[in-house]
Amino acid sequence: MTERFCCMVMRINIDCNGCYRKVRRALLETQELDTHLIEMKQSKVSVCGKFKPQEIAIRIRKKTNRRVEILEIQEFSINNGQSHEEKPLMISSSWNLESNQNLFATCT
Repeated sequence: MTERFCCMVMRINIDCNGCYRKVRRALLETQELDTHLIEMKQSKVSVCGKFKPQEIAIRIRKKTNRRVEILEIQEFSINNGQSHEEKPLMISSSWNLESNQNLFATCT
């Protein structure tokens, strides 16, 4: 059985310590995430774990009330504890959650 492990980089506007705490709390409450890194000065958040990237972006958007833009998604395939196979799904393309919310409503 093949499991999916994703790493995603998002741009979230983090202006102050309050915004930082909101984003951090939302990431810690999300159980699918294994690790996260918040770069406050660059307004970037990196997360890794077993999740669907769009669902995590929507969940963070709802919890923090901040605009979330997916910058990069990398998907890794884990084959029964053997070698890791890297499959970049989306690299360096800008994906704005607010402008594509209607797209998700039609897909579900």
